[in-house]
Amino acid sequence: MTPDAALAALRAEADPVHAAQEAAYHKTSREVLGLRVPRITELATAWRQEMSVEDRVALAAALWDMDIHETRVAAAKLLTQARIRPDDGVWRLIASWVPQFDGWALADHAADAGGRRLVADPSRLDEVEGWTTAPLMWQRRAALVFTLPWARMNNLKPADQAARSRILGWAAGYVDDRDWFIQKAVAWWLRDLSKHDAEATRGFLDEYGARMKAFARKEAGKYLSV
Repeated sequence: MTPDAALAALRAEADPVHAAQEAAYHKTSREVLGLRVPRITELATAWRQEMSVEDRVALAAALWDMDIHETRVAAAKLLTQARIRPDDGVWRLIASWVPQFDGWALADHAADAGGRRLVADPSRLDEVEGWTTAPLMWQRRAALVFTLPWARMNNLKPADQAARSRILGWAAGYVDDRDWFIQKAVAWWLRDLSKHDAEATRGFLDEYGARMKAFARKEAGKYLSV
């Protein structure tokens, strides 16, 4: 699959009406074709089945650089897979996208792919920790969204428990950040954690909840029993 052929396949299913709705919803000036995410996922899954990892990385890089909403979604979907070997090139490409984030939708699709690469090699958390102090809000937010797998784990091994505690430390450093998306990311992490470790979630909220925005406190405790 070449980049031009992939773009042609996406353009062939463009929906101008839905595209206008999506552009307005995401508040983006980026070109939007109007394909739904499940369909993009189907196309990307079919493309990658007969491609080497190296070729997938090359195609994903080209699609991302086209800077069309659907090509960037497709780029992320090409790399969203639990087991990829070797995956250094995959991680390097995904990480290179993070400083370019300018909205939640594309950032979250990339995070879905990137989180799997972090679980595959948790040493990459050292790099992600650097995002927590980045000037770009979307990059700071990415540190929590990429690491959501650790909020959702059960029966943690000691290394995973240490990683979870480390990430909660990042979240604690965010509680005084007034940006809505940062507060939402902290709440999202805690809400998901509460399903697997209610005690840790309560402990975080007891210590830091008063410094969070009200909506974030409420969201974080959504699944905690009264």
